[in-house]
Amino acid sequence: MNSSNHETDMWTIEDIQNDEQLRIREFPVCKDQVFLSHAAVCPLPACVSQAIADYASACQFGDQEDAAVSLNAQTRLLAANLLGVQSSEVALVGPTSLALSFVASGFPWRKGDAILVYQDDYPSNVYPWMALSEWGVEVRFLNVSSPGGIRCIDVEGQIDENVRMVALASCHFLSGFRLEVEAIGRMLKERGIAFCLDAIQTIGAFPTPLDHVDFMAADAHKWMLGPCAAGLMIVKESMQDVLQPTTFGWHNVQCPDFVTAEDLILAPDARRYEAGSHNSMGIVGLHASLQLLQRIGIDNIARDLLAKRRLLVDELTQKKYRVMHADVEDLHASGMVTFDRAGEDMRATHQRLKEKHIFTALRSDRDGRAYIRVSPHFYNTNDDLLRFLEAL
Repeated sequence: MNSSNHETDMWTIEDIQNDEQLRIREFPVCKDQVFLSHAAVCPLPACVSQAIADYASACQFGDQEDAAVSLNAQTRLLAANLLGVQSSEVALVGPTSLALSFVASGFPWRKGDAILVYQDDYPSNVYPWMALSEWGVEVRFLNVSSPGGIRCIDVEGQIDENVRMVALASCHFLSGFRLEVEAIGRMLKERGIAFCLDAIQTIGAFPTPLDHVDFMAADAHKWMLGPCAAGLMIVKESMQDVLQPTTFGWHNVQCPDFVTAEDLILAPDARRYEAGSHNSMGIVGLHASLQLLQRIGIDNIARDLLAKRRLLVDELTQKKYRVMHADVEDLHASGMVTFDRAGEDMRATHQRLKEKHIFTALRSDRDGRAYIRVSPHFYNTNDDLLRFLEAL
C-alpha cells in the first residue's frame, strides 16, 4: 500500500524551511498559523493525512484488514530501525497510558517491592505506578531540586535493594529537561533493576538510546507527527517471559483457523501484548510518519531543535522572561522552551497569542503557577519564531 504521493525523500530540513510553497504543501498547518505546540498534540503532515485518506478510501470496497496487508510488520520494522531495537520487541498497542499500564500490571511484583517514579511527571507515567500500592508495592517518589531536573546521580542515590523498577520520562513534559537515558539505564542494569521509559517527548525529536531500557512507551501524536492512539510499546526480548500479558484475544493467543485452543499459547514475541484487532487506520498514519522521520533523520532534527531552542532562550531572556533550565547543557536540552514572567498573566498572554494564530501550550506546576510552553518542530522557520516573539 503506497502511504504517500509526496516526494518527501527529495527534500531536506533546509529545503522545507527555505521554500514556503513546499513547506505549506507538506505541512498545511503553516498556511494560516504558527504552530509551536508539538509537545502537546501535533497537526498531521500532508503525507500522513494522505496515507490515512487513501486507506480509508480503500476500506470502502472490502475488508479493512485486507487493505493494510503486511503493514503491521512493516511498521514494526520501521520503528525498530528508528529506535535501535529488534522488530520482535515492538508492540503496536496504541496510547502511552495503555502501554505503561500493561507494564505496571504485568510485571511480577512481590509484596514489599518498591518502584521509584517522579511524582511531577505527566500523570500517564504516575497513575499506573500509584495503583500498585494496592498490590503491596511501595511507590516511592524521586526527590530532585528543580522541575524535571533528574540526573543519574539523583536516581542512584534513591534506590536500594527493595527497588525492582524505576519508571521515568525521557523528557519532562513541563520543563523540557531531557534525561540521561543511557547513563541511568546502564546504572540500573548493573544493579538488576528494571527500567521503564515514557519516551513520548523525545521519540521523533531526539535520539533515545534504548540499549539499557527494558520497557518503553510512546504514542505518535507529538514529535513523531502521527495520529493519536497509534503508539509504540517496546518490550526487550529478555523481558518478554517476565512481563505477562494482562489482556488476551485472538491475536496474541494461538487459535488456528479461529478455533479456540485448549491451552493459552502466546505469540512468541512482543505481539503477545496485542490482544485483538489493530487500530489499522492509526497504524497506517504511524507508518507514514515513521517513513518521514527516517528520511529526514533524527540527528538532523535534533540539531535543528537545539538551534531553535538557543534562539528562543536568548530572546526570551532578553525580554525578562524566566525560562526553565535556561542554562542547561545540550545533553539535557530538548525541543521545549517553558517560560513565565513575574507580574504577567500567562493565561492572558497565551490567549492573546492564540487570537493571533500562534499556537503554544499553557501548563501549570503543582503550585498552580502558569507557564507558556513552546515546542516547534523541524518544519518551523526562524520567521515563525520571530513572529511569536514579536507577538509577546
